[in-house]
Amino acid sequence: MRFRATVQQSGKTATGIQVPEEVVEALGSGKRPAVKVTINGYTYRSTVAVMGGVYMVGVSAENRAGSGVAGGEEVDIDMELDTAPREVTVPADLAAALDAEQEARRTFDGLSYSNKSWHVLQVNGAKTEETRQRRIAKSVDRLKEGRPR
Repeated sequence: MRFRATVQQSGKTATGIQVPEEVVEALGSGKRPAVKVTINGYTYRSTVAVMGGVYMVGVSAENRAGSGVAGGEEVDIDMELDTAPREVTVPADLAAALDAEQEARRTFDGLSYSNKSWHVLQVNGAKTEETRQRRIAKSVDRLKEGRPR
């Protein structure tokens, strides 16, 4: 589905695109469909969310850079239902720590894509090795307790 919208910016960095209700309905996968969004030939995966009573899809800094857009710009958007499985690439050190703690591994394997992704992003976002190891230990401890985050 193709539509035209303005990249809305709220605050310093939060940006998103309002998705017309008829587009969400035409996708036929509920009110929060997983989608592939293409802007200026750049495609990324996301999920439509309802915010303030309207359908929105986020445009992260990485996706703004990839598509060459900024807040306030009017752009053409191609959106299609994303039916491919969502998989998270777990870094080797996090995977080893999970494998060493059976309960943590079991909890992690049962998490949703977004919760798995949250743990991986916490680890990958560390600027130092010390912080990385601390975050791995914190994730494993929470997962051992059966907590998703």
